[in-house]
Parts: sequence; C-alpha cells; structure tokens
Amino acid sequence: MQSMDLTLRLPEWMQLSVPRPDSELDFHREELLSWHVDSDSERVRFLSLIVGDPDKIKAAATDLAVVRQFELMPIDDDTFYAYTVMDIRAADETLLGAFDESGLVIVPPLVYTGRERMHVTVLGEPDALSGLLARFPDDIGIDVQRVSDHQRRAETLAGRLTMRQFEAMEMARELGYYDVPRSGSLAEVATALECSESAASTLLRTVESKLVDAALRR
Repeated sequence: MQSMDLTLRLPEWMQLSVPRPDSELDFHREELLSWHVDSDSERVRFLSLIVGDPDKIKAAATDLAVVRQFELMPIDDDTFYAYTVMDIRAADETLLGAFDESGLVIVPPLVYTGRERMHVTVLGEPDALSGLLARFPDDIGIDVQRVSDHQRRAETLAGRLTMRQFEAMEMARELGYYDVPRSGSLAEVATALECSESAASTLLRTVESKLVDAALRR
C-alpha cells in the first residue's frame, strides 16, 4: 500500500464561478474535512475549515446559484468552519469521479489554496494510483510531490510535534512569550522547562517551523 501527494491546478471550467465582478471568494486556505455526495438529491454536503474574510466569502458563496445552504461557525476573526450544501456540477462529478476507483482512498483533508489549486493525498495500491493520473482530464495540471509508503504528516499538530515540543509551546504561551507585545522572556521559558536558553530557543524555533510548514502544507 502506497500513498501519493498531488497538487491539482484546475482549469477555469472546473472552478466555482464568482457571480459578480465585485465579489470574490477571498480566502487563504480551505481544508475540506468531510463530505457526502447524495446521489438521490444530486447534492453534496461538506464541512470545511477556512482561513479568509468571512463576510466576503459568505456574500460570494450565497450568490452562487449552485449553493443551497451556507452556514458559518466562527473560530476567530478570520478562521471559521463552513457547512455547505450545493448542487453537484458536471465539473464536480468529473473531478470526484476520477477518485471513485476500487483500491483508492482519499486522505482528508482536501486543501484548497485558491480556487484553482487543490492539494490531495491518496492511499492505494500502485496500479490504482497510476490509473488515477490517467483518469484526470487533460487540462488539469498535475504535480506529483511524492509517491511512497504512506508516511504523510498529519494535518493535526499531534502528527507533527513531539511531547517535549508541545510542552515548550504550552509553557511559552502560558508565560507570555507569544503575547503581542511579548510579556515573557526566553530565559523564563528556559527556567520553566529546566533547560538552557539555547535549548529552549531550539525547541520553540522547531515548533514555529513545523507550524509554518503545516500552514503552507509542506
């Protein structure tokens, strides 16, 4: 069993059309966490985690003729969950149909970093993975980042940080090291962690590097 990391560049006909020139799906990242295709109603229901402007996104999404329901659940000013019900377009059937093959499993989340760019990890047998690439329409751009035994880092922090790194991050946050402006010093973090300032700095820089990689899907 192997897995494959792909970036797909979707042609214009597969992207969601913005109905008005002054509206835009203004987001930095959308993680499609869960979805269900209802063939009886010809609709798809999905839950996403989105980083972007909630007001602009809601205005643009509710203007889309294919969207039947759109609900926001805020996390902070520019991060929120979105529950969406929309009609299945021919473009969606084409894209999702490529993955509808025995022996293939999509590893959530599907990550969009723009209307035209989607990142996906697929698990399956080598023959099934090779067949997937052949089933995509010719005008989809395909960038294969990795094919190997399944070892993709989880999108969750638990899949990226060690227990010691978690401890360092939590202690730094508790002591005000990440406050703006900063109210806690590296020396205080090091004392609490019972290590040198150099070791504490290395721990925190490693945590920050992994968080940046997670945000940019590296």
